[in-house]
Amino acid sequence: MKIGILDDYHDVARSFADWSRLERDHEVVVFNRHLGTGAAVIAALASFDVLAIMRERTTFDRETIAGLPNLKLIATTGMRNAAIDLDACRERGIAVVGTGGSAQATPELAWGLILSLARNIPAENSGMRNGGWMTTIGTDLSGKTLGIVGLGRLGAMMARIGAAFGMRVVAWSQNLTAEAAAKAGAEWVEKDQLFAQSDFITIHYKLSPRSAGIVGAQELAQMKPTGFLVNTSRGPLVDTSALIAALKDGRIAGAGIDTYDVEPLPADHPLRSCPCTVLTPHLGYVTTDTYRQFYSETVEGIEAWLAGKPVRLLQG
Repeated sequence: MKIGILDDYHDVARSFADWSRLERDHEVVVFNRHLGTGAAVIAALASFDVLAIMRERTTFDRETIAGLPNLKLIATTGMRNAAIDLDACRERGIAVVGTGGSAQATPELAWGLILSLARNIPAENSGMRNGGWMTTIGTDLSGKTLGIVGLGRLGAMMARIGAAFGMRVVAWSQNLTAEAAAKAGAEWVEKDQLFAQSDFITIHYKLSPRSAGIVGAQELAQMKPTGFLVNTSRGPLVDTSALIAALKDGRIAGAGIDTYDVEPLPADHPLRSCPCTVLTPHLGYVTTDTYRQFYSETVEGIEAWLAGKPVRLLQG
């Protein structure tokens, strides 16, 4: 069979897992560059039987799947991937398997963004490298309010760390109760209260048609002018146009963004020139431990499927 490893930006798939058994009997091709979408993906991958994909970097919608006649298995990283049309896979008889993943990596990055914003670390680092010295005044975390949008596993980790910094922690989601919030170490508040009261707002929400744009112009208008927004979840949860306007008008203090509506983010995207931002290229899961688990379990998943004993099935 022909196996494709997609979006291996760092060229590390082979170093983080042992593909040798698969390579003995099958052709394994690594794609280091992003293929794009739609017709470009179909043109590159039409002959492949198995695709090993990294998170949502490449979209496999109904039209793309229809253009891949040989495709029999998609091995994705993680156990949820919004970029795969599972219904289309089911109709075609294409199996989809996943992997485990780190619960710590994304919250750790979120705190990196919060600290970078609070203490102006990127600007001060740039100033030091250009011969400058001490140009900004930072913001304390202790005594401030951390607002968490989405108090699941990752949100609960954010709550524990926020408490360790001496912050008041508040949380909201559509189905969150006061009891569940308290169990996670947070205070339940209404959505508008969270945006109005929080000094730092961090998003940890599952993307769905209902949750897209859950942070829009109305929510941004409710924020303090000294408030910061951090999104390490999914780009479409935030109305990007509204965020850009709020940043350029100085209506919020800043934003730390790791996920975007379109990825890779175009070089001329207006977010890249927005003031008071810390931007990272979807690094939430990009750590050595996570990659090692992703790629080793991808190999395991492909081998198990080939042996007729699939594991961690999302569809099949």
